[in-house]
Amino acid sequence: MSKGQSIVITSGKGGTGKTSTAAGIAACLAAMGYKTLCIDTDIGLRNLDLTLGMSEELLMDFTDVIQKRCSLERACLGHPTIEQLYLLTAPVTLPEGVDESDMTALLREVREAFDYCIIDCPAGVGRGFSLATCAADQAVVVCNPDSASLRDGQATAMRLRRLNIPLRLVVNRVKPRLLHKMRMDIDDVMDTTGLPLLGVVPEDEKVPLAAARGVSIITATRKGAARAYYNIAKRITGDRVPLMRI
Repeated sequence: MSKGQSIVITSGKGGTGKTSTAAGIAACLAAMGYKTLCIDTDIGLRNLDLTLGMSEELLMDFTDVIQKRCSLERACLGHPTIEQLYLLTAPVTLPEGVDESDMTALLREVREAFDYCIIDCPAGVGRGFSLATCAADQAVVVCNPDSASLRDGQATAMRLRRLNIPLRLVVNRVKPRLLHKMRMDIDDVMDTTGLPLLGVVPEDEKVPLAAARGVSIITATRKGAARAYYNIAKRITGDRVPLMRI
């Protein structure tokens, strides 16, 4: 790969498991040998570090790089156990004057240094959403298979279409029995959002347990959600991988 790809992971509402999905995909890409950077853009509410198991020693954030207080290399924190995985965290508050053009310039620099950049976008459509999505090469919308999440996912997809970049869907926290009771399937989710499917992730109690222990989910297991994240990462890199049966 001559130049890196930036992929924003977003959702219409909170609680979809967007951050867990971003962390899982990034960890899998790194484990596959790709130099991968995670950028948390959830200003004031950052928690990607906890999900990755990287909550210590976060001294610099992406605005420090933008405002030239430190280099990209110095600001990025390497994962303690997963080689090739790095984190650039969000600031507590957004400094005055930082805008979309600054984020565009930052991602231009990131693409030269990393194979993949996974951007964890804040829920909703506020300022953080604009910064996270303004210069991404691809977007992944994370939805749960319930009516509220699907409505918000559909609205988010409509906003993202203005970027003219590939949009794909991850259906997260899937419970087959609940889907059956709701008389719904994955095709219904795709039809509602109008997005092509990138992957399906089952409900998995190991995801919050891993975060509580301060470790990446892929270091705890290779089954369930972790396996789904690996399949998604492989599809992102161009491999043809069948959807896992849930």
